[in-house]
Amino acid sequence: MKKLFYVVAGIAIVLLVFYTYLGGFTAPNVTLATSQTMYVAGQPFEGSVEDEAMGQAFQRVSQVLQEQELQGHPGNIYYNDPDKSGDSIRAFIGIIIPDSAAQLPEGYTLRMVPGGRKVVRAEATASIALLPKKLYAAVFEYAQEEELKLEDFYVEWFPEDDKGVLEVPVKQ
Repeated sequence: MKKLFYVVAGIAIVLLVFYTYLGGFTAPNVTLATSQTMYVAGQPFEGSVEDEAMGQAFQRVSQVLQEQELQGHPGNIYYNDPDKSGDSIRAFIGIIIPDSAAQLPEGYTLRMVPGGRKVVRAEATASIALLPKKLYAAVFEYAQEEELKLEDFYVEWFPEDDKGVLEVPVKQ
């Protein structure tokens, strides 16, 4: 029985070290900010978060960036909270690009996210596997603490490896 305890304790320590290495204990930096105008080149998606088409849209983003069809960073717009609307999601999955003059790859369209809005902004450095959950939790917690109402409009992007940013407009 003592050996089992040591084995379980050893596994727990390894998992904690790994989780720390991934950035699991790093808290996002959350602020109230003014958004900048952004251009997102990509494709719309509406359906289940388990839908194969959603995965293909993310794979297409990776392919476009690898083949340098566009210069930018992975970025997405979400128009609803899938936690509140069952398993259904409405999104625009793509790449944040510097301006609207870029030549878009086949099948891509351009959407502009207007600037000048008051947003709750969260930034964090962690593994891409952990970032979305950390960012959304931090934004919702901040909004609750500050008694802010948020729109159902989420812009997330990943400007570099293991770094993520999320902005959610505050309802006026």
